[in-house]
Amino acid sequence: MGGPPVSVLIELGDDRGAPLDDRGPAPRVSRRWRAASLVAVCALLGGAAPVARLTPQIGPAVPARATVFGAGPLLLIVDPGTNPPTLSAYDSAAPHGPAQWQVTVPPAVGWSAEVAGDLLLLVERDQARGARVTTARSARTGQPLWRRPERVYAAGDAAVAVSEVRSASEPGQRVEGTVHGVDLITGATRWSIPVPSTAVLRVLPGTPGRLLLVQDDGMARLLDARDGTEHGRGRLPPADYGPDNPQVADGHLVLRHPSGGAVALTGYDLPGLTPRWQVPVQPGELTLRSCQGLICGQDEHGRWAIDAGTGERVWTWSAGARWHSVAGPRIATEPLVLLGMAADGKRALVATVGRDGHRVSAVLPAGLTDCRRVGTGLICRDGTARVTLWPLDVR
Repeated sequence: MGGPPVSVLIELGDDRGAPLDDRGPAPRVSRRWRAASLVAVCALLGGAAPVARLTPQIGPAVPARATVFGAGPLLLIVDPGTNPPTLSAYDSAAPHGPAQWQVTVPPAVGWSAEVAGDLLLLVERDQARGARVTTARSARTGQPLWRRPERVYAAGDAAVAVSEVRSASEPGQRVEGTVHGVDLITGATRWSIPVPSTAVLRVLPGTPGRLLLVQDDGMARLLDARDGTEHGRGRLPPADYGPDNPQVADGHLVLRHPSGGAVALTGYDLPGLTPRWQVPVQPGELTLRSCQGLICGQDEHGRWAIDAGTGERVWTWSAGARWHSVAGPRIATEPLVLLGMAADGKRALVATVGRDGHRVSAVLPAGLTDCRRVGTGLICRDGTARVTLWPLDVR
């Protein structure tokens, strides 16, 4: 087909490795905000047990510009100060022990990774050229097995590869050309589907190996990642398709879109994409995520959750707008992990959000920065040359 190249928006995870750096003291917090935070926490806890003070495990030494990120059970650290850079893997549940393995990696601006079976899919990022390369390595030894000049995502017992292009709004999340199915053992292409327009592509939670492809003209298709077979299709209304829109939970798709001069959420059955319900939402910025079979939303008024099958509001948390999601892999079957400021304006509170609403579970000491979720805990920088692991009570 003629015409200019087209692109696809892919959003299959949000754990991008980033250098850990000391960002200095926490920003000043107003007395009014501190008081509101204290009142909100007291209201949340009610007669429940006191918030726990977590005891950390001391992790490995981290160079000033190291990139720290997680993949499955692994804590990964890239040291760009060596020539070539080194990638070290630790047990995320016991990071105080020796490295499980260490290998050299090509220079890159940044890295991210995910585990697919016995493989570690390590993505090298080069913002200057907009290039993306994925190397499949043994998760046990770190040794390279195959390499593709694309971004490769795990999808059940298969994988998909896409060629990314840079986007002003979401660097590293736009792709163009063709979606390829990839054999995890060999890295070979199993199938290919060209995309004639921009679209959203994501792995469906709870259905390993199924992909959702939504083009910007509203055409939505459900694909099998193993062979590219189409299992359903339908047409959705015009919308601002992006990293969090649409969302999928509990066998239903939820789309945010304009409706009669306002904004609405509409729920569709899968795989038939039959519309089942529609509810209005407040105008303004809205973030949606799948969390434990519900669709969790955050707007300027707070956080809330709806049943993806009916659109009914399950719970509402008015204080939730002041809490921030922790960076890390999106695990749709687990609660979201949030951080908020304690009443003293120094310590951080840890909360989770899931099917049963919100729960404040722990307090972290002052001085921690750059916290991200890795395995079953939070990895944070504590102002020294080491990272600390703070165990999470996620339930």
